[in-house]
Amino acid sequence: MTEKAKIGLFEYDVKNGLGLIGYNVDEHEHAHIIVDTKKCGDCDSMMCVWGCPAQCYQFRDVGLDEMKFQYEDCVECGTCFLMCTDGALSWNHPRGGFGITYTYG
Repeated sequence: MTEKAKIGLFEYDVKNGLGLIGYNVDEHEHAHIIVDTKKCGDCDSMMCVWGCPAQCYQFRDVGLDEMKFQYEDCVECGTCFLMCTDGALSWNHPRGGFGITYTYG
């Protein structure tokens, strides 16, 4: 993934753009994404790792089949749910008053 994208006359830096996002994190019992790590262990493609723009998905160590998932940084784009080939994700919008807030400019 490129670090910067040019849109019209503006150059957009992804990492700085993520800094404009605010999170109102719900307690863990109300995570909006649930990952079935047993199904992840059988996955060969790891599309969620490569597709998540906020890098919420990571394998703990190379060679281990243990997924590390941090829902608190999720930008609620739904990419992981669409890319998961093994049905390991349960994705819902966060409860009212929680989740991501965007700041422009």
